[in-house]
Formats: sequence, C-alpha cells, structure tokens
Amino acid sequence: MKTLVLGLGNPILSDDGVGIRVAQEVGKELEDPQITIAETSEAGLSLLDSIVGYDKVIVIDAIQTREGNAGQVYRMGIEDFSFSKRFSSPHQINLVTALELGKMLDLTMPQKITIFAVEAKDITNFSEKCTPDVDRAIPVVVKMVLEELNAKHPPQG
Repeated sequence: MKTLVLGLGNPILSDDGVGIRVAQEVGKELEDPQITIAETSEAGLSLLDSIVGYDKVIVIDAIQTREGNAGQVYRMGIEDFSFSKRFSSPHQINLVTALELGKMLDLTMPQKITIFAVEAKDITNFSEKCTPDVDRAIPVVVKMVLEELNAKHPPQG
C-alpha cells in the first residue's frame, strides 16, 4: 500500500507551519519505501496533484475553531467535513471538494484519508517557530501519526 504523509501549511507563519514540522519529524523516524513524506503550502484543487496515486493519505495541518484551545489535537476523517459540490471559482475548493472532483474525473484517489489537525493560536504573524502550546503538541502528533502508520503497516516477521 502506497501511503503519503502530507504536512500542510506555511513554515514562516508561526502555528500555520505545524503540519510541515510534524511531517519533518515523522520523516526522521521512518525508512519505509511504501511511505512518502511530503510538505506543501498548496491548498484546494492543487492538493490533487499531491495525493493522486496513493492508497492512503495522512494529512497534518493547523486548524482554528471557535471553542478550541491552542495545541489541542484532532483526528478526523473526510466524513467529518461537510461540503458542497457547487463552487464558482477554484479559490472556493477545499480538500473535500477537491477529493470529490478527483473521483468525478476518475483519478486514482486514496481509499483512506486521515487528518490530524492542531488547534492554532497564531497563523498571521511571521515566525519560523510555533507558539509554545502548539510546539508542545508536535511530538504528540508525531506519535499519533506513527501509530496510525504502524496500524496500517504492521511489522514484518
């Protein structure tokens, strides 16, 4: 099974870079030719290029919710998001809509997508570091991603 671990975000906008930082740390722990570690600041329709051809994808990104606390970690699937297939421009396409579009175009889409999102405090100020609460969440998310990968790729032997 080809698996992609994809860190999303902008590494110079403080907490927005958490997905990229987690992906980098996961990459230090793995040596499996079936698992690709990648980072991107792309969003929406552009993500199709990154995920087409993989069986499973793990996405790591920052999130901001109304009630969340900085550093809080969420594990979600695509089914946790609502979406509309109606859009008037490519700027309105989110990950879920891009996945639906990929299916409609008969592209080879992942069968399983897991999303790890970290509640961000600051995604607007320039900084190559995350805020302290988000920084403390990075090793937690790395462990969760590695556990997710181990569940999908049990040790041989």
